[in-house]
Amino acid sequence: MSYQQIKWLILWIPTLTIGIWEYLRHTVLLPYLSMELGNLLSPFIVFAVTVTLLRKLFRKLETTQETLRREQSLKAALEEREQLARELHDGISQSLFLLSVKLDRLEQTDSKSEAQEQTRQIRSTVRHVYEDVRQSLAALKEAPVVTDLSWTQSVRTLAADIESVSCVRVMLDWRLSDALLSAREKVELLSIVREALLNVQKHAQATEAAVSCRAHEQGFSCEIRDNGIGLREERRRAAGCYGLRMMESRAEAMGWQLTIESGQGTAVRIESKGGARR
Repeated sequence: MSYQQIKWLILWIPTLTIGIWEYLRHTVLLPYLSMELGNLLSPFIVFAVTVTLLRKLFRKLETTQETLRREQSLKAALEEREQLARELHDGISQSLFLLSVKLDRLEQTDSKSEAQEQTRQIRSTVRHVYEDVRQSLAALKEAPVVTDLSWTQSVRTLAADIESVSCVRVMLDWRLSDALLSAREKVELLSIVREALLNVQKHAQATEAAVSCRAHEQGFSCEIRDNGIGLREERRRAAGCYGLRMMESRAEAMGWQLTIESGQGTAVRIESKGGARR
């Protein structure tokens, strides 16, 4: 039975019940029932039918809504995995091309010092590829899927994971309710926060990071701030900064405003002006 059918049955069953009762009462039962007794029995009959049939329909409606919610969450999670897979593919392709160019240069050089420099760069690129693959696979594994864990718990788990693999202390001030955002918005916001924290871990040389997120009348605001060395402008424009472009594209796709300020540390801010999408 479809969701629409269940809703129409819930609307029509009490009306049909009272209509059928009144018809039978006036055409068949009138010689046996007085008007007063018939009027007295009407609400009890409607109540009995409602309890018998509508309770089952309400249970079916709740089951249908839960199934729909899970399907929406699963769809959002699959879209997230596809996006991560594309980013992983693009990053590996470019890094492997860079490796092939450096190997070509290494083969053509006759200078020992230049060969050592090329070897050092190749090792650095290999480590970079390995780190990107490892973190992308971890992100795929940790991407929000249909689970009994709340979204807020997923955020806390992310902060704990960052602390466990680095010397960065993550302070969490999360005041955004699970119910405020849609499943897609939760996936995108958590992905942006994850990427920002991974950048702190990999590049900022920071000891502390603070994540604060709260709701307001127009939507929500979220900030990830660290006490590291800051983000140089040339790095923001570098060809290999996939993470920054990924955060910007995610925010743009959701209609959010993402700003990055750098000075004594770096602050990544996400602002939603239009409220949650249902």
